[in-house]
Formats: sequence, structure tokens, C-alpha cells
Amino acid sequence: MLKIAGPKEEALQVLSKWRKAFSDSDVDAMVKLYAADTTFMVTGSKTVVTKISEIRSYFEQALLQNRPRGAKLGDHSVVVASDTVVVITGLHTVTGVRDGQPYSNAGRITFVVAKRGSDWRIVHLHRSAMPK
Repeated sequence: MLKIAGPKEEALQVLSKWRKAFSDSDVDAMVKLYAADTTFMVTGSKTVVTKISEIRSYFEQALLQNRPRGAKLGDHSVVVASDTVVVITGLHTVTGVRDGQPYSNAGRITFVVAKRGSDWRIVHLHRSAMPK
């Protein structure tokens, strides 16, 4: 019997690709995961980013420094809002090497992944630092 993936599995597959692109410092692969109408706000954001070119600029800075990089989604929840929208919220850890020293940055992250045509894309990302 052929098993067909549902919205939850499709959205989690997008996050798997996101983690790989992050770890590989692959800016092109990362940017392709975002929809044209994405809203994007990460820990250092001072504005809500709504342009793919700005998302590209962010990842060019973030991924091409402090390598090797890593991203791990820890404890998380997946809510299937509809057949075409999934919300994934969880605890997230980013790792890297800065000035020859490894570092780890814990945070909270929310992805909204939606079906656009035949593809699933990230339509919203919000990441904030873990409270102390």
C-alpha cells in the first residue's frame, strides 16, 4: 500500500530541508524554502521582513559566517490548521564556531508552512531568544 504524506509530514519535510540548508550554509537552498509573501522576524530583527531579497541578505550574513553551523529543533508542537497550512512551534538551538570557539544559542521558533501551488513553503518565521 502506498502511503501518502499529509500536511504535517509535508511541513516537517520543509523543516528538514531548512535544517540541512542551515547546516550546509546553503543560502540559495534556504531562500527557495520561503514563499514570496513570507513574513520573517528573527532574534536580531528590528523590522518585519517581507521581501525575499531581505531574507537572502539575512542568510548571507548569518550562514556564511561562524561556520560550521547547525540548527536543531527540540521540543516542539505541530498544529495542522488546514490541508494547506501547518504551524510548528518549538525550542530551537543554533550552533556555530565564532573566533575558533564553539557556541550555542537557544531560542523559541515558530514556522508557518503553507502549500503554494504544488509546493510547501515557509510563509512565516519568528525566532526569539530564550529568556534568561
